[in-house]
Amino acid sequence: MKLKNPYKGKRWFKLLSNKYVWVLLFFVVWMLFLDNYSYFDHRFLDGQINELQDNKKYYQDEIKKDQEQIKQLKNPEQIEKYAREKYYMKKDSEDIYIIQFEGDTIQDTKE
Repeated sequence: MKLKNPYKGKRWFKLLSNKYVWVLLFFVVWMLFLDNYSYFDHRFLDGQINELQDNKKYYQDEIKKDQEQIKQLKNPEQIEKYAREKYYMKKDSEDIYIIQFEGDTIQDTKE
């Protein structure tokens, strides 16, 4: 007695029993998930590349700002202004009063 497959004439059975379909399916799964150059690895690496390019742009802008400050600090008057604003330096014959308001972001360290 020989058993007959009841699905043999069905279209989906013919498609799934085709060896080329299995090879193609294996290839797609391999390329998407298992290969060193898989799609998901590429997406992750592309995200890192975009992040690094954003960092590069940020640091290039910061370098330009610093270069402008260096150009300004070649002038002695600008050096004096910078020292007074950032480091609260003063001349011997003057007093400095620092006024802080409630909304200032500078925190007093003498608490």
